[in-house]
Amino acid sequence: MSLSALQLVTCAIADGMLAGPPEPASMIERTTQVLGEPADWMDRVVRMIAKRFARQWDTVDRKKLAYVIADAPAFYARWISENRPKVVRVLRRAPQQRAAPAWLAGVTLPQLVTSVDLATWLEVEPQELDWFADQWRVNACAATTPLHHYSYKTVEKRDGRRRIIEIPKSRLRALQRKVLHGLLDRIPTHEAAHGFRCGRNIVTFAAPHVGKAIVVRFDLEDFFASIHAGRVYSTFDALGYPEKIARSLTALCTNRVPSSELLLADVRDRMDWQERRRYRARHLPQGAPTSPALANLCAFRFDMRLGELARSMGAVYTRYADDLAFSGNEGLARMASRLEIQVAAIAIEEGFSLNLRKTRVMRRGTRQHLAGVVVNRHPNVARPAFDALKATLTNCVRFGPHSQNRDNRQDFRAHLTGRVAHVAMLNATRGAKLKAILDRVEWDEGLSSGRAIDKQ
Repeated sequence: MSLSALQLVTCAIADGMLAGPPEPASMIERTTQVLGEPADWMDRVVRMIAKRFARQWDTVDRKKLAYVIADAPAFYARWISENRPKVVRVLRRAPQQRAAPAWLAGVTLPQLVTSVDLATWLEVEPQELDWFADQWRVNACAATTPLHHYSYKTVEKRDGRRRIIEIPKSRLRALQRKVLHGLLDRIPTHEAAHGFRCGRNIVTFAAPHVGKAIVVRFDLEDFFASIHAGRVYSTFDALGYPEKIARSLTALCTNRVPSSELLLADVRDRMDWQERRRYRARHLPQGAPTSPALANLCAFRFDMRLGELARSMGAVYTRYADDLAFSGNEGLARMASRLEIQVAAIAIEEGFSLNLRKTRVMRRGTRQHLAGVVVNRHPNVARPAFDALKATLTNCVRFGPHSQNRDNRQDFRAHLTGRVAHVAMLNATRGAKLKAILDRVEWDEGLSSGRAIDKQ
């Protein structure tokens, strides 16, 4: 008999043992049902297993238990005899949701034990859940099949390369929002993470680095696409969800881009092989509502390691999505090259990679900025950005908003209002000046990009 046959039998025995409580008599009864007859080796093996695993019975892995059974002298002696054990019946442990890890004490997670529980929680029929989560049926080449739940668009990066935005269709997006608000939003992320978190923003991201002798900024390449389905599954598994539930949630929240999209003329020549490989594998899609929260959770260990690295150098570390920031005094300035090497090494070990072309080492005396926030003396907006926005608003007053809406934004008024609010968040005085100019713009009634009249 081959080794695979031994694995088959021992896994079946392990499943039978795990299908009930760890009392020896009950385990022997279930093992007898699996093999169809009692055997003299059962008592010794079962008692050894009960003594070794009883306290962790609910979390014992079947493969680990099968290995222990195969390695037991009493069982192996029977296996090499002429009358080897044969499986006549399969018993399965009932699915169960494990207790959440200790660091989630006080957090109430949805109880999702079976696929029916998950479908009920998402308010869909079980067959619909299978349609949304059973992604293996999707044609890997075409994006137009009815089974494909995403549409795609590409945007140009500053360096001329392309980024693919994966937009879930309405029904899948609704399910993803339920997963986000009903599950992911309840789980705390690492303190260093400031992106996509309630109460955190670019100001809280940049504020710890104000007034430092040196600020070092790193950029992660293809942040969302770098987080593959295996890491997402591990996150749901770590929360205590059964294997089938963790796999369904992973399928709902990940995607692979069809080859037809990657071979488009404006994409193929502006994306290297490594980028295309990331998009072909199942990953967090940039465009799904669940991706930011899952990215923060999947990067927890990454943040933890970088935080410890920063402390060892007397520095401070924060992260906003794919932007990493370190700052410190003269001691860090002397170790800047070492910091870059160690951050790159940790990133590789955690499944990420740095875009080295975007690394910036900003010393005191130069403009230190993070995510558009100047941090030399206090969080502030960069003067060129302020001047450019002021000029745009002034021209809106003089010549009308149409003259400045060069990108044909559908709601140009909301766009300008948001930009002014952003400046006000960083610098109240400058924000008030811009708000006064914005209030002088007269918009056509009912139109968000209407004509302005100079009221001077």
